[in-house]
Amino acid sequence: MSRSGPPDARGRLVEDPFDHRVTASGTVLAYRGGRLVATISGARAARLVAALETADEDRVQHLLARATGNYRRGNERR
Repeated sequence: MSRSGPPDARGRLVEDPFDHRVTASGTVLAYRGGRLVATISGARAARLVAALETADEDRVQHLLARATGNYRRGNERR
């Protein structure tokens, strides 16, 4: 499986996975630990929804991590 970006070497996406919801207007709400961490809308949300529909669970986690932005370098807020 090819991915853009490094794998989840520290296992954080397994221990504390993302969840998401797509609203009727096409906005993607990304949650982690039960908290809303990002709201993605517009063309970016449309591309994300299309990618999420065809992705397996591992890939979904990586897509959501990239979409939220602050999870790329391990600086997620607690």
